[in-house]
Amino acid sequence: MMLQEISPSFFHIEYHNVQPENKDVLLCYRKGSVLLHKAENGELTFPTVGEVDGGEFDFSAAGKSKRRQIRTYAYLFAVDRVRFFCAAGPPIEEFSIYRYEHIKCLRNAQPAWAAFAAATGYHLWWWYQKNRFCGACGKEMLHSEKERAMYCPVCGNTAYPMIAPSVIVAVLDGNRILLTRYQPSHNSYSHYALIAGYVEAGETPEDTVRREVMEEVGLKVKNIRYYKSQPWGFTGTLLLGFFCEADGSTNISLDEEELSEAVWVERNAMPDRSADTSLTSEMMEQFRLGCI
Repeated sequence: MMLQEISPSFFHIEYHNVQPENKDVLLCYRKGSVLLHKAENGELTFPTVGEVDGGEFDFSAAGKSKRRQIRTYAYLFAVDRVRFFCAAGPPIEEFSIYRYEHIKCLRNAQPAWAAFAAATGYHLWWWYQKNRFCGACGKEMLHSEKERAMYCPVCGNTAYPMIAPSVIVAVLDGNRILLTRYQPSHNSYSHYALIAGYVEAGETPEDTVRREVMEEVGLKVKNIRYYKSQPWGFTGTLLLGFFCEADGSTNISLDEEELSEAVWVERNAMPDRSADTSLTSEMMEQFRLGCI
């Protein structure tokens, strides 16, 4: 089951210009981490607006000022009837039972709907952080009251949430699939994965498949088939999964700056990835189980 598959819960991304109530969930982030409580059974909970606003916090970086700064909130989305907001300004410090954990903990966390909400909230929070000032004239941006956007009151520049399309590519050769590992300097993910890369300006996703496979392992491919997509809030990307077949030689020419390894693996030697929630793992599982 992929991260965004939260049925019977339903994700409502429609924007509403509303103020938070005490019962609403407040997603609090520092770069790469999220404020949460992990119960003994492993389930995650996040603080509510009432819990955060109920205490007095020192928001000064140096801890010198004890005056309470005004906090502003941005509405994010809802899951069923649960509304989620994020806070603008300095990070909210750990308090009570809540501690900052790396967002990677959300990949296989429960309940699934809460994990997906926190990952998607990180995507939007990070976008808000990067658009506090106008990229055209440098003035402070304001929140739109009509849509999820930031606008400049001076030059009129408007910024919308950025979503970067990226391809995930399973290259097949009969009963074999091509698995790769990243160089640690390129990506901290250390398990086997599939070829991946961002869609460049002017490219179709299919052209990206051809380019990325050639750049990373030096192979030509054919019979490119779209499989499925996945929003991936951890990196602000929309993942587009493709299966394809090696066209001609299967000798690998490795891009050693990006990859540390690329190997052909037989179907019966594939690792079980059924517990993971990523599109990459689902595609690997589909091959392992003989569905592809």
